[in-house]
Amino acid sequence: MKAVVQHEFGGADVLSFTEIEIPQIHDNEVLIKAAYTSVNYADIKARIGNKGKGNFPIILGLDVAGVVEEASPTSPFSKGDRVIAFPKNGSYAEYVVANEKLVFKIPDALSLEKAATMPVVSILSYILLHEIGQVQKTDTIVIHSAAGGVGSMLVQLAKLAGVQKIIGTVGSLSKEEYVKQLGADLVCTYETFAEEVLRQTNNKGANVIFDSVAGEVTSKSLDCLALYGTLVQFGNSSGKAGTFSTSDVHMSCRNVKGFSLGTTRQHDPERLAPVAEKVLDLFASNKISLPVAHVFDLKDAAKAHELIESRNYEGKVLIKM
Repeated sequence: MKAVVQHEFGGADVLSFTEIEIPQIHDNEVLIKAAYTSVNYADIKARIGNKGKGNFPIILGLDVAGVVEEASPTSPFSKGDRVIAFPKNGSYAEYVVANEKLVFKIPDALSLEKAATMPVVSILSYILLHEIGQVQKTDTIVIHSAAGGVGSMLVQLAKLAGVQKIIGTVGSLSKEEYVKQLGADLVCTYETFAEEVLRQTNNKGANVIFDSVAGEVTSKSLDCLALYGTLVQFGNSSGKAGTFSTSDVHMSCRNVKGFSLGTTRQHDPERLAPVAEKVLDLFASNKISLPVAHVFDLKDAAKAHELIESRNYEGKVLIKM
């Protein structure tokens, strides 16, 4: 089968389009013939790597939309089932293997391409909004990186839930109209959001702030987080750690909560199935959606990474097998 394999950390040019063996399934696993995978910023971070040695060769990719090719006789899945899944060894490949607990059937009304936009970003966003942030209709919330995949989904889900005021942040105001069309009431840059949030809330601050950027954005978020408010931290796309002191939280009765979809897939996969069912239904009924920014062929995965790194896109970037 064709796959994109990485043998070292580095730029997009380390992604090698090659031929490898089709993986074999074990107990409680299914083999999926991939149709699409989405490209997430986590793929970029994994490709670049960090200090230490990587367990090469590796295949990047967190999610897949495709058709079950093989399953055990006792499996809840059968050959021909249309599914989304979180594969165990990457998704930049024509065939992938996934644990049955991380495979979810696609409704008939939902195309594979539309389904491919959603696994990571929609399941993550639903959990962040409803379970971690526990957002209420009367809240004022801030969603950082609102034009990105998770941000785009958080804005839509918050609007669908009837949240009172949704404020999105972007790196460039060229994305303002896109984020407003998704449902945001106000769009700010990272430089101005703290002052604007305080202005919009009579200096009370936002009730919940969703931060996937970290670095200085975390500090600025605490500058405009309300008493009893919650900062939800779920990434560091800036490449820098966000910092705060204990006095930032205990005197103001504020909370800092963290969440990782990767950790949850590994340690509590059963938590994801009911959420996947809800967001699949929302997509199938067209209550929420994500525009496809661009679809690349598998052999052009490096170009997909270059587009993601440019941040010059809106919606989701897909790879077609």
